[in-house]
Amino acid sequence: MLRRLGIRFAAILIGIAVGLALSDALLDGFSASTTALVEATIVFWIVNMIVNFLALRVLIRNPSVATAGLLALASTIVSLFIVNLIVSDVSIRGTAYLGATVIVWVTTTVATILGGRRIRETRRR
Repeated sequence: MLRRLGIRFAAILIGIAVGLALSDALLDGFSASTTALVEATIVFWIVNMIVNFLALRVLIRNPSVATAGLLALASTIVSLFIVNLIVSDVSIRGTAYLGATVIVWVTTTVATILGGRRIRETRRR
């Protein structure tokens, strides 16, 4: 049980870190130092967990797949906005918010899927 939780956390953190690093590399309006990327990953993860919890547990009791996907996109942009406010060496400007939202959302989704596969593989053994 603890191992599965560790795999889930690691997958999500890796997905966030890769998404933020790709956003920094690919988007002109997104800039961050290496230290800021580490800080931003942790802040993003915490904020995203809180926003997702509030949205999925408090606001919407039984979300559909489409609603859950939209909430994931919304929580990603909210998390990026808060990261931009809190982490001093991260700067997100203009349309980079939209691009970073999509990049981070895709990388975290892929990481979550791969983490789930890893968990299923460990169950089979």
